[in-house]
Amino acid sequence: MIDTAYAVIMARYNAWQNENLYGAAATLSDAARRQDRGAFFGSIHGTFCHLLWGDRMWLHRFAGMPKPDVPGSESSRMIEDWDELVAERRATDAVIGDWAAGLSREWLAGDLTWVSGISRRELTRPRAQLVVHFFNHQTHHRGQVHAMLTGAGVKPGDTDLVLVDMRG
Repeated sequence: MIDTAYAVIMARYNAWQNENLYGAAATLSDAARRQDRGAFFGSIHGTFCHLLWGDRMWLHRFAGMPKPDVPGSESSRMIEDWDELVAERRATDAVIGDWAAGLSREWLAGDLTWVSGISRRELTRPRAQLVVHFFNHQTHHRGQVHAMLTGAGVKPGDTDLVLVDMRG
């Protein structure tokens, strides 16, 4: 399905796009970032928090990182302070990069079993599929943030993966 190079490229893309969108969001006031814009997680800030929460939850399952301190239903309010959110995003992106760089074909070829908070039951899925989901979840919610930023009059930088050499 995928190989370790996919994870490395997507980890780099994730960090690049987070810098892009967080930088664009930083040009807004805190009130504008927190304004409910009709997205699933309400605001730009709330969506960024949910994204960080999701990344940390998957890293908990993939690599033993501590679970987020709040349940998924509270993910949009996980970190209230903007500067702390920015710092935690950068730190988590570094962890994602290190995790991706250390993946093996053998690990990707295996299955992962966990208790899903959404379905409230134990699930087992191929790790490769879950890694694809991990990165797809990021892209999905960053797309929502991009739309909210555009609606707020902010123009983020390019988002196309093909525009940057992700080989390192």
